[in-house]
Amino acid sequence: MDVKEKISLFPHSPGVYRYYDSEGTVIYVGKAKDLHKRVAQYFVDPSRLNRKTRLLVSRIADAQYSVVDTEADALLLENNLIKQYKPKYNILLKDSKTYPWICVTADEFPKVFLTRRVVKNGSRYFGPYSSVLHARSLLEMFRDIYPLRTCNLKIDSKAILHGKYRPCLEFHIGRCKGCCVGAISRNEYNGYIEEIVSMLKGGGREAIRHYKALMEEAAANLDFEKAETYKYKMQSLEKHYSKSIITSSVDSDLDVFSLVCDEAEAFGNFLRIRGGAVVQSLNLGFRMNIEEEPASVLSTFIAEIESKFGELSKEALVPFLPDVEIEGVDFRIPVKGDKLALLELSTRNAKEMRFNALKQREHTDPDNFHRKVLEELQKAIGMPVLPVHMECFDNSNIQGTNPVASCVVFRDGVPSKKDYRKFKIKTVIGANDYASMKEVVNRRYSRMLEEAPDDLPQLVVIDGGKGQLDFAYQALAELGLTEKLTVIGLAKRLEEVIRVGDPYPLFIDRNSQALKLLQQIRDEAHRFGITFHRNLRCKAQLDSALREIKGVGEKTEQRLIMHYGSVARIAAAPLQDLEDFLGNASLAARIKEHLS
Repeated sequence: MDVKEKISLFPHSPGVYRYYDSEGTVIYVGKAKDLHKRVAQYFVDPSRLNRKTRLLVSRIADAQYSVVDTEADALLLENNLIKQYKPKYNILLKDSKTYPWICVTADEFPKVFLTRRVVKNGSRYFGPYSSVLHARSLLEMFRDIYPLRTCNLKIDSKAILHGKYRPCLEFHIGRCKGCCVGAISRNEYNGYIEEIVSMLKGGGREAIRHYKALMEEAAANLDFEKAETYKYKMQSLEKHYSKSIITSSVDSDLDVFSLVCDEAEAFGNFLRIRGGAVVQSLNLGFRMNIEEEPASVLSTFIAEIESKFGELSKEALVPFLPDVEIEGVDFRIPVKGDKLALLELSTRNAKEMRFNALKQREHTDPDNFHRKVLEELQKAIGMPVLPVHMECFDNSNIQGTNPVASCVVFRDGVPSKKDYRKFKIKTVIGANDYASMKEVVNRRYSRMLEEAPDDLPQLVVIDGGKGQLDFAYQALAELGLTEKLTVIGLAKRLEEVIRVGDPYPLFIDRNSQALKLLQQIRDEAHRFGITFHRNLRCKAQLDSALREIKGVGEKTEQRLIMHYGSVARIAAAPLQDLEDFLGNASLAARIKEHLS
């Protein structure tokens, strides 16, 4: 499958997409509120792109994506992945679209400042921050609390000893302790730095409580200006530690693994969390033998990630425990809170990869794809045989008028329109869906038993709930077919599968192809039935409008409709025109009088 076909399967979800060249190198990382719409823009009309973008598109050999919950999360994840992969074609985004970090330098007397560039020189970086105002407010807060230097001087013990510098205005107004002239010891200064680092790593909870106490104390002393200052500092920290998926309140470094297994395949997603931010994301697919357990596949997945990204974190989140233990790694299955949210995000990405793989197979190997879906449906419902022949029934009427029913047929997972059937309800009076369903099912399969007993379906789907299903089952029981086929109901409100004799509905995974196939056959039966009902209703309206006129029969009605096109146009036609067309002045007068 080429790249255009692959990106056509991207979901309509917020997330981040990655383009790869023929050597498997990431050449571009982008963000999107809607992945499908955003990525498609690159391939719709190349003439609308600038030269550099056209060059990028020409070098795209593969594309992958990661879904997130919100567009804001997509922005932050894009920034993290750009820092990780350093894609060639993202260079123009570094100044305008990268997010700020707070840097703590590795000097003897470190500086704390805001930057958009991460340089590997021993400095420590914290972030990125989605709001530059938020990051700046943190720096202002630190400078209010701690007398840190803001100059760019290279201050070390040698420079201080030789009196190389003189104190600046910041020293004289009390905003700096004068480390350039030795007015503060290195240990005391670095004590301030470590307190700041502790806050940036997540130790700000105690600071929030401290500022709250100071605020309340100042307010009690009627010093409202100072109380407002403490309130501002407290709210800045609260905003810094607000909950999010991509910049979560999980303080520790950890790895997240998720796995979605089919019978012969497995799809895994890996997220690496550092400082509360996702810095790496990878999807991998596995082919596995039928006897392999998911725990074994998870172990293989973890080993592959370790070989690609190095040593694992001390804590790893997993949906279930692997079948091997790794020294120094604590595998945990979260049940609530932020860590569960991270695992759910990873699982969503694994499911999206599985869905995408199945959709690709629909294009490259449709027969195998449909068989996989039917096997999934067979397993989900618990059928003894594969449902290669499926039929679905739906009733249609408006307040009991023109009651009809439809039967659509799917063979090998695709519609077989030549086998569709439509029914006019004959024995039921009024709007009785239950009795109508019993009549139609009985008529359908009593005739099949006479004409094609070897072509009975394996699965019968009833569009409706328990009532419709029970009456359909009664019809099958009267025909002696309950042991030969499976019948289920599909309730539209919650998309729940109703089974005969089971008091509890079956909920199939909403992202599964099995449920999508059931929805497709149900929607097709509804469409087919509604179309039939609409046609009958239109014909009945024509009949009631013209046939009630004395002297208008079927042939006259047809002539009028063919000539004028509709009853409304007949009513609007001049009397003389009707007389000329019909050749009967009295009949023309009766038609005009009746339709006026």
